[in-house]
Amino acid sequence: MTFPILPTERLRLRPLRVDDAEVLHPVFADEELMRWWSSGPHETVAETRDYVAQNCEGTRWRTWAITTVQDDTALGWVVLIRSEGRPNVREIGYILNRSAWGTGIAREAVNRVIQYGFEELGLRRIYADVDPDNLPSIKLLKILGFQQEAHLRQEWETHIGIRDSLIFGLLRDDWQDVSR
Repeated sequence: MTFPILPTERLRLRPLRVDDAEVLHPVFADEELMRWWSSGPHETVAETRDYVAQNCEGTRWRTWAITTVQDDTALGWVVLIRSEGRPNVREIGYILNRSAWGTGIAREAVNRVIQYGFEELGLRRIYADVDPDNLPSIKLLKILGFQQEAHLRQEWETHIGIRDSLIFGLLRDDWQDVSR
């Protein structure tokens, strides 16, 4: 199966490229933004380049760079991660440059990838794993129709300590494309 470009009214989600690392480095170096990521802020562009390369080459995931229709510069990304032993289930993750916060870009991009997952890949379920203190991400997931399904205590050991995790799920049968 090909890795498609996913257009929206304002955005063009395209496959992530290694050369996106330089423009994404400020995102991955941002201490506040990375607080809720699975790893700490990146110290160097080389570290970001390695991380981006891993996300370009993964066989378990598809990562789209979020760009606008006018500019091919990556503002962040959305990723679908295949669950082992569950072919019709994916985990979704996303990150967005602080300069684009509050513009609806995250909602539009994540919604488009959800649409692709349900309509093109035939997924039955998409879920997200979120830190309980990541209120903007929780708000976005709820807007998109996700429901909190679990609270896993002391699930992750991260750069900010041992953290709980909230699992939010969205079923194809419950999904309504928020762009419609």
